Amino acid sequence: MRTPPVTELTDRARDIFRAVVDGYLASGQPVGSKTLALSGIGLSPASIRSVMGELEALGLLAAPHTSAGRLPTERGLRLFVDGMMQAHEPTPEERAAIEDVERHGPVEEALAATTAALSGLSACAGLVMVPKREIVLRQIGFVPLAPGQALAVLVGEDGTVENRVVALPEGIAPGALVEAGNYMSATLAGLTLAEARGRIERELADGRAAIDAAARTLVERGLAVWSEDGNRRPVLIVRGQGRLIDTAAAADLDRVRDLLDDLEGKQEIAGLLDSARGGDSTRIFIGAETNLFALSGSSVIARPFHGLDGRVVGVVGVIGPVRLNYARVVPMVDLTAATLARLIR
Repeated sequence: MRTPPVTELTDRARDIFRAVVDGYLASGQPVGSKTLALSGIGLSPASIRSVMGELEALGLLAAPHTSAGRLPTERGLRLFVDGMMQAHEPTPEERAAIEDVERHGPVEEALAATTAALSGLSACAGLVMVPKREIVLRQIGFVPLAPGQALAVLVGEDGTVENRVVALPEGIAPGALVEAGNYMSATLAGLTLAEARGRIERELADGRAAIDAAARTLVERGLAVWSEDGNRRPVLIVRGQGRLIDTAAAADLDRVRDLLDDLEGKQEIAGLLDSARGGDSTRIFIGAETNLFALSGSSVIARPFHGLDGRVVGVVGVIGPVRLNYARVVPMVDLTAATLARLIR
């Protein structure tokens, strides 16, 4: 069935359709003709029911139960979002909460704070996706943990500190840990992991590495651990999944379970967000418009953000129920994208 453009609806049909959508998004419940008549729309319940029937025939409204009110279909919500929605700018308090993430130090903390703030303000799950991050090294060290084990400590130029456990060569002396750390910090500072591994391999192959055999083995193992971990580095942060279980969703536990499993897996969501990288504007995916959320009845609002060179760096957005407050949440996502763009420059 073809969705009619807004211009093909009569003024009366547009007014009633908007009132039904507004009422549904506010309450999550079908909206009846008597309710609309009492709201000051200027029509009798019988006239409103007649127009509702016409909108239902167009596929824009649906009646979930006999004699119940109407609610917008996903097709109707798409028409509303694309042609009728009037966005509400964030309040000063909402703007302050979003822009406050710029005060966080390491990028990872700022991204996590961003998704948490967006989740709290929108009552949805907050998302941010960034490409696999190339850490630029500042310092690497080794700290003994137990016989046969040490902690490899990596410090990035952006202040990131990460730890990984590495196996020690049998019989290695404590001094070799210090020697290996000093050598790596002096040789690899300012390089990415991929660049560092290439340089170490060349120096070891050419015999130019001024370290003993034990320290050499430790250097190789340390870089191998970090390089393998870098290939698995998460690209998607999700916060506020619990907000997706609203009253309607809680009645269908299988649907909730499927949705949370989708969020846990992350790969398909990352693919969905990646499809929003192609433009400068906010993308809205409503319910069954994506196979991922066809069963769970969820919507995604996503917007790319750009680096100093103008290239897309990542995507930020929210996942929420189909009946989320689009007019309020879309500007929040836009503001968050602009805040992240400033943060990473």
